Formats: sequence, structure tokens, C-alpha cells
Amino acid sequence: EVQLVESGGGLVQAGGSLTLSCAASGFTFDDSAIGWFRQAPGKEREGVSCISSSDGSTTYGDSVKGRFTISSDNAKNTVYLQMNNLKPEDTAVYYCAADEYRDCWKIDGPDWYDYWGQGTQVTVSS
Repeated sequence: EVQLVESGGGLVQAGGSLTLSCAASGFTFDDSAIGWFRQAPGKEREGVSCISSSDGSTTYGDSVKGRFTISSDNAKNTVYLQMNNLKPEDTAVYYCAADEYRDCWKIDGPDWYDYWGQGTQVTVSS
């Protein structure tokens, strides 16, 4: 059974930091594209970042470049999203997603991913 479990969300003031975790199981973690998406109320799901677990290559959406960092611990089958200098517009439910046997070349849309977590809420107050 595939599982992706996000954690680490919460309430933070603007300018603050949070680190999200995505614990994965049930698929070939070390040969997958692992992505973070977010969805704010009334908006479409937006790709935030992606990491290729095979070689650690990463890509970021324009709105988070320079502020967010994605990383992977293949020994723990866990992907992290370090979020710094958070802004109120970062408020959303953040989802972890995975797609086996491919790398991240760009921020792909959600249809490219087969497996999804349940999401974790991030709220940034002004």
C-alpha cells in the first residue's frame, strides 16, 4: 500500500519558517519524482517544488525560488520542504506527491503524479 504522510504544517508569522516532511512507503522511493504542491481556497493546485530522488536534482516554482528548499533523505524515505521568509500568500494546504521511475525536469502539473498525501495546512499571518 502506497502511503505519503505530510507533517510539519502550522501557523507562523510572516517572515518566519517552517519545515514540512513527507514520509513515504509502498513504492520505489529512490527512483521517483517527489513533488510538493499547494492549494489555497478557491485556487488551483500549484506546483511548488520537485526533487528527483535518484540524483537529488531539484526544481522550484517562481513564487518560492530563493525561499524554499527541497531535500530528500533516501535512507528514511522522507522528503522535506524547508520554507523560509514565509508570506501570507504562502497560506495553503501543502501536499506531497510521487511518481515512480522518472526525474523532475520542471514543475509538472498534478496530473503527472500517481500518489498523493492527505495534505498539511500552512497558515502565514501578516
